Parts: sequence; structure tokens; C-alpha cells
Amino acid sequence: MTTKIRAALVVVALAALLHTAVVVAQTTHVVGDSLGWLVPPGGPIAYATWADTQTFVVGDILVFNFTTGEQDVARVSKESFDSCNSTNPISLKTTGPANFTLDTVGDYYFIGTMDRHCPLGQKLAIKVIDSSSGPSPPPSPRSPVTYTVGDILGWVVPPLGEVAYSTWAYNKIFIVGDSLVFNFINGTQDVAVVTKEAYDSCNTSSTIAVYATSPTTITLTTTGMHYFTSTYELHCGLGQKLAINVIAKSTTPSPSGAATPPSSSVGASPSAGGPTAPPPSSSAPSQIVAGAIALLSIAVAFLH
Repeated sequence: MTTKIRAALVVVALAALLHTAVVVAQTTHVVGDSLGWLVPPGGPIAYATWADTQTFVVGDILVFNFTTGEQDVARVSKESFDSCNSTNPISLKTTGPANFTLDTVGDYYFIGTMDRHCPLGQKLAIKVIDSSSGPSPPPSPRSPVTYTVGDILGWVVPPLGEVAYSTWAYNKIFIVGDSLVFNFINGTQDVAVVTKEAYDSCNTSSTIAVYATSPTTITLTTTGMHYFTSTYELHCGLGQKLAINVIAKSTTPSPSGAATPPSSSVGASPSAGGPTAPPPSSSAPSQIVAGAIALLSIAVAFLH
């Protein structure tokens, strides 16, 4: 076998490696994260808020998690998105989970076609960029914000169940450094920082931290999901629970290392650290691409 033939085979193999590396670098976005794809409690702001925390590039995949027969998802034009008209969708998927590959740059629009689902907020608009254009510029920095949980409602067993605090949270973006203030009547409520499992099951026999004096201020020191509820009997089951997603502070990198416990203005001492941040994304795909390009250049040189 001649040198040129061997080099040509190397070029083919490395080109395949480079293609594989690019595929590995693709990102899968689960729409709404743990909320899934449904009629959101906060209206259309729920999915708009979720999309604002993501960067979508060509080749990425959207995953819509829903129960087959109860929801569907349609890709539609901007006009259909604005008017919630699902009579002529670009594509329609009725089996969950449904995947869409983002194969071109530009705006994508998705809605639920079932009765009243779109007008009630089951709609998503995203912008897809070319991966070669580099990351989007960082958002304008803002100072930490102090949020009063539930606003005038305060921290109570809400009259409408857990939808009350879900609705309150979904029109807000929380970043590291923000603070939550829980207002309640001492002796009738408390605030517990809990895990997702405890939040879902309303089992407060084991908590991360409990605060019993109002007002309680908790500073958000880590990225990721944070869960709060009450340890009083039946309060969690009746809707006194709050889940929020905290993103990295816009002016600094995401915190690294061990998570620190939430702080309280009332001087309470949490029994353990706060919810941990998700692990940083791996740089392996970019390293594979760089290495493959270098090797491909060397192989091409053998042809000349």
C-alpha cells in the first residue's frame, strides 16, 4: 500500500472522528426542566423564563416531556404562535417524550394544540444560533435582588394550593446573590430547606435547614434547584412549598467547590449545606475537536 493511499485512509478516519466530536458537543435541552411540557401555572412567562437561561445552537435537541394523550407539541409559524392557531402546523408530535432537532439558525415556535392549552401558556419561542458564531454575549449585570416570597400573600398555606407559589416564582429569574424573604406569623409557620425527594413527597422528617422566626431571609449562594416547604403537619401537602431554579451570577463564573448553606437574617444555624450546584460541563468535546483538526492537518500533509 502506497504512502498516499495510507494517508488518504488516515484522512477518512480522522474526518469521521471530527464528525463524531461535533456530534458529542451537541446539547440536549429538556423543555421546562422538571416542570415538563404542560399548561404552566404561571402562564407563558414560565417557558419564556426557561428559554432565557439557555443558549440554543444548530444541532442541539429539544426534548418535550409529556403524558401521551394529555398533551402534544406542534412546531408552528410565528403568526400561528402569536394567535395560538394550530390548524396548519409545520410538524405535530403526539407521543411523549417528543424530540426536535434544531437543524437551522433562526426562530423556532412551539405550542400545545389541545383545547385552550396555548392561550393558557403552553407555548415556547426560542432563537437558534450557529455554533461557529461563538457564545452569546453575557447579559447585562444586575445587582442582587431581594424577593418577598408570595409578595402580599406571604408564606402561608395558600388558598389555591401549590400553584400559588409556582405562579409567583415563574415570572422571576433568580441568580446567585439574590435573597428570599419569608414572612409568616411566628408559631404558626416555619421554613424548611429540603431535598427534591422531600419536596416531592412532603416528607420533612429530614431537612437541610429549618427557620422558625419571621421574617426569615435566605441568600441564594449556589446555582441549581432549591426547594422550600413547611414542617407543620399537612402544610406542604396543602401547597406551602416553593421550588426555584438559580442561575449563575451574570458578572462572575458559577460558584465552584463545596456548596455553602443558605444564610438567615435571624441567625439560625442550618444543620447542613444548601442544595449543591450541578457539575460543570466537560470540556472534552472541544478538546477532541481541536486534536482531530491537528491530526487531520498532519495527514493531509502526507498527500503532498
